[in-house]
Amino acid sequence: MIKPEHEPRGDYSRMRADYTVAQNYSGYSSAEHDLYRRLVERQSAKLAGYACEEFIENVALLSSDGIPNFDSANHLIGAATGWQIVAVPGLVPDDVFFAHLAARRFPVTVWLRTPEEFDYIVEPDIFHDFFGHVPLLLNPVFADYLQEYGKGGMKALGLDALGYLARLYWYTVEFGLINTPDGMRTYGAGILSSGGEITYCLDSPSPHRLGFDLMRVMQTEYRIDRFQDTYFVIDNYEQLFRETAQDFTPLYPRLRKLPTLDPSNA
Repeated sequence: MIKPEHEPRGDYSRMRADYTVAQNYSGYSSAEHDLYRRLVERQSAKLAGYACEEFIENVALLSSDGIPNFDSANHLIGAATGWQIVAVPGLVPDDVFFAHLAARRFPVTVWLRTPEEFDYIVEPDIFHDFFGHVPLLLNPVFADYLQEYGKGGMKALGLDALGYLARLYWYTVEFGLINTPDGMRTYGAGILSSGGEITYCLDSPSPHRLGFDLMRVMQTEYRIDRFQDTYFVIDNYEQLFRETAQDFTPLYPRLRKLPTLDPSNA
């Protein structure tokens, strides 16, 4: 959904028409499995007090020794919510991405970052996609939200409205915060897979933390090169599903007349 400025990484030579590929699990090296384990260990140690409880519980359910096997994970995910993860070589076109989500399929990149990229990577790899995104596919309400997002994205393709949908995805699926009985936590995959932003998003006095407002979210630009200036906070996944369930078609003409908001001044 969020595209880098350079050509995407990954081997696209063997992909199918829907951009899926075989995971080729046996092709991962022992060094790659070790790197993945170290990424999981680093991030898992930061979850308590920062990640929402359902994410923590589901990470444990999906745990594996090294890089996860998608076929094994799909047995658990399918039984919980009817979703499946599909292997892709890297970033995929918007129409392909939306079609997969609408069919309850989540694209997960097959390649892993290098050791030099341990702390930061420009575009999503298997660690970001699997560790950050897949655990909440086990949550029925959030899983339904993602499917409806995919359906809305397919409709937006013909309405010149993808920018607004990108902002919604960014501020919910990637960088969303949630109120819980134990305090504010994060459910966004971009935060949950980040070694630094997972603590920054809740501890730093710098960013704005605003209650979720659909129109404001879709007006607000975002940063891809640093920690966020603004986060939007939901009360629960039911609120997120309810407030985004409407047909966005009449919202887009209104949004075009409204100013784009700078997240540093939100």
